[in-house]
Amino acid sequence: MTTIAVTGHIDLTDGSAPLIRDALRQVLKPYADGDLTGVSCIAEGADALFAEVVLELGGRLVAVIPAKDYRQKQVGPDHAAAFDRLVAGAVEVRVLPNETANRQAYEDANRELVKRADRLVAVWNGEPPTGKGGGTADTVIEAREAGVPVDVVWPAGAARRA
Repeated sequence: MTTIAVTGHIDLTDGSAPLIRDALRQVLKPYADGDLTGVSCIAEGADALFAEVVLELGGRLVAVIPAKDYRQKQVGPDHAAAFDRLVAGAVEVRVLPNETANRQAYEDANRELVKRADRLVAVWNGEPPTGKGGGTADTVIEAREAGVPVDVVWPAGAARRA
């Protein structure tokens, strides 16, 4: 069994979603032989696209929820239906013990992703960490330091919202 976790940008442009979905499909397809487990926080953007592709390819989805109030405080109305559908489709939902969805909760969630992963897929434009912690670049660095192979996905035409 191969366990692949995801980290990536939330603020993707609408035009980026199909490009990234196709790129994720190409990265994950070699593992879709019945032994793929995908681990995602199911945030809007990269996390949700990854989770959808894992399920589409017949893989098992594990949801890591950063905090007890994450659904109520951080999942916006535009993402709520997809979030709920993906959580319902997960074979395991791990809600971390953090009370509040904050920077510490995101850092904890990223550590959990890296800990579980045989590989990490990063939907990442390659920009360095912002210094706030818990972001995509921070997770890539953490994975590389832990010896977890990282596949960067950022297809031509992908962009973040301004």
